[in-house]
Amino acid sequence: MGIVAGLDSSSGSTRIVVCDADTGAVLRQGYAPHPGEAKSTEADPQVWLLSLGEAAAGGLLEGVQAIGVSAQQHGMIPLDGHGSVVRPALLGNDKRAQVAAADLVDALGGRQAWAEAVGSVPTAPQPVAKLRWLARDEPESAQRTAAVMQPHDWLVWQLLGRPARRTTDRGAASGTGYWSAVTGSYRPDLVELALGHQAALPEVLGPSDAAGTTPEGLLISAGTGETMAAAFGLGVGVGDAVVSLGASGSVMAVHHEGLADSSGLITSFADATGMHLPVVHTLNAVRALRGTADLLGTDLEGLSDLALKSSPGSYGLVLLPYLEGERTPQLPHTAGTLSGLRRESMKPEHLARAAFEGMLCSLADAMDVLRARGVEVRRVFLLGAAAELPAVQAAAPAIFGTQVVVPQPAEYAALGAARQAAWALGVAQGTLAPHTPPGWQGAAAQVLEPGDELAVGQAVRQQYGATRDQIHPGAFGA
Repeated sequence: MGIVAGLDSSSGSTRIVVCDADTGAVLRQGYAPHPGEAKSTEADPQVWLLSLGEAAAGGLLEGVQAIGVSAQQHGMIPLDGHGSVVRPALLGNDKRAQVAAADLVDALGGRQAWAEAVGSVPTAPQPVAKLRWLARDEPESAQRTAAVMQPHDWLVWQLLGRPARRTTDRGAASGTGYWSAVTGSYRPDLVELALGHQAALPEVLGPSDAAGTTPEGLLISAGTGETMAAAFGLGVGVGDAVVSLGASGSVMAVHHEGLADSSGLITSFADATGMHLPVVHTLNAVRALRGTADLLGTDLEGLSDLALKSSPGSYGLVLLPYLEGERTPQLPHTAGTLSGLRRESMKPEHLARAAFEGMLCSLADAMDVLRARGVEVRRVFLLGAAAELPAVQAAAPAIFGTQVVVPQPAEYAALGAARQAAWALGVAQGTLAPHTPPGWQGAAAQVLEPGDELAVGQAVRQQYGATRDQIHPGAFGA
């Protein structure tokens, strides 16, 4: 069918993969950092174009017929009536909109009203909260704002030469706070509630739609957010959950419908295939491991080695890893707890094991929030550098109670963008159906089974749950 490319413009760099459109085999790769954006909460969008140009240098895109774009989520780019950027883009890590998000929750009548409206409750990263912040803190910029885009939308628009038509996709739109994955439609009234007036929003394309074609004849697919692109690149489907181990954690799963959750624990994203990606976040994952490693005077690898000298259950030690407060369960002002101290359990290896078990049990709690809403989980993909730690791999299958897949490191968001480009190209050429993505080979991975340890894992979870419920009764409701 040809050659396609996927580019992922993340928070710090642009990565490009060039792939065979039929098989997904990677033919070439490119990389370039974003100039001057590291750890910033704002950015001039032009730096993304400069990074893109550098990553694509040396003829990287020669022979490419279609390009897909993945980009960092929750960035907000305000544009004036001429399409010029009003102020630097506000990025997803900008926390200044926390008060604005709380204001919006109250303004619509509470968390349940928001969950029913758009499938999520406003948080600081979302564009809807950023618009409220802009209206309150930079009213002149807010008044000049005539249109709103996200990073992936803006990059696609630039690649197409800034046409009159501006587009996005379901995945990116579902993270805005003013588009519902359940109804598949915008809520312009929520934009007005946040910004103080209406603003033009990009047209939401279907998964296999093309955003357009460049004057040179290069097809540009709809593009999507990084989370959705990575899931598409991994090849996850119904029955699969993805557990991401960063400083904080998340559990997302492929589901056939959007979920409105009045508690606000579930954020209802759309995916890049026409399905849904409900997500539950935790505030504490690897940060609990790093904190324990610092306490014991070691690093993550050393902590893993120590943990493997202990045994499941950590001799009765239970660590509730709510070090920064917690989002799941909703305990924003709590602290972590170490319970079960006895003379025989007061050894470094048992504390190390308790840290790993506490992190994984907390993520299993998050997974149970999805399961309680009918989301099927038969297999768990484990992502993040910590997924490679032997202590994580030893404990995760039994604690999650299912097969665990640890994919080999790869540029999954860029691969997902390339797969989307191949889909759009195939539809345009008449070789693929609009509802059937290209059947690329799944991620190379290590597969771990719970085996005989399943009952042991259930006992660890019971010990953790009893401690959680004793210290935080009713944390997950009745």
